[in-house]
Amino acid sequence: MISLAAGIEMADMAWEVKCREEDMKQRALENERHAIDDARRAVDEKAQQLQVLANQSALIAGFSMVAFVEINIPQYTSGILLTLFGAAAASVIALMLISTLNATYILVAILRYDCVTREAPFDEFWKKRCEPDWKMALRTFSYGIPLFMMVVSLVAWIVLWDHGCLYYAASIVTAISIALAVFWFANTQRKWGDFLMMSHATITNRSFSLVPVHENSPPGNLSSEPAQQITNGSEHSKESSAESTNTSLEISSVAVGTLTKSEDKLRAKLFAGK
Repeated sequence: MISLAAGIEMADMAWEVKCREEDMKQRALENERHAIDDARRAVDEKAQQLQVLANQSALIAGFSMVAFVEINIPQYTSGILLTLFGAAAASVIALMLISTLNATYILVAILRYDCVTREAPFDEFWKKRCEPDWKMALRTFSYGIPLFMMVVSLVAWIVLWDHGCLYYAASIVTAISIALAVFWFANTQRKWGDFLMMSHATITNRSFSLVPVHENSPPGNLSSEPAQQITNGSEHSKESSAESTNTSLEISSVAVGTLTKSEDKLRAKLFAGK
């Protein structure tokens, strides 16, 4: 009987070891699948960004080329005006072509990345091989937008050169172009330019709950220690436990990078009102 029980126990142990090995193999296989899916998602994300940038750059370059070729130049147009128009149009086309070509070449490169073998992590591959050209493409695109608006204003001055309403009409077009260029630099480029240049440009959604704190503790250092519970009715704690709070404030904020300063300000306002 003893030998039979020992044999059954050995069989159970062998079965447990076998099940554990199969479970480890299955987990390793699932981890590999998740790694492949993550790499493919990263490639698809960058590919979509590059396609958008390449398409928009090519579109603006095409508009500038059409304006340069199809414009009707009056006979006695100022030579300085024509020189400025030619230089601005050529600059826009050159900048947008650089942006388009860089984005296209990077797109082809990342589509050749092997998501299965992953000889190098995709993040490392992107930082070493693709990120400098990506930043250059973004910079050239951002520089080409105000120059394109300059081309639009110069086209108005050239086309309306022989008309009596030259100064009124061309001045309106120029004012609109300048306003758009100022809006581009003051709002769009200022808000999103540095964000898109970041290596890990992500939008985070963070939340926290308010917990009791000491009066002298600063807003940035919230106490995370739970309230002490009395387990024995005969023993009483010498120090009073922190007051329990029934309301928890869930704050969801969409922001770029970390929200440390915003959270500190919000916490300061919340605790100042108590």
